[in-house]
Amino acid sequence: MSFKTLVSAAVLTLAPTLALADGCGWEKRINASQCPEGQVMDSASGSCVNQATS
Repeated sequence: MSFKTLVSAAVLTLAPTLALADGCGWEKRINASQCPEGQVMDSASGSCVNQATS
């Protein structure tokens, strides 16, 4: 086998693994309905924060 064939086979074998490593969605995520009363979802931090009152 040539070097190019081996490298191509390695890349094609690892591609799905590397794609899943970015984030497969299995990690626990909080959504707005899970925030306690008086708190809202902060999309920047991905967590519940106290609701600002004006």
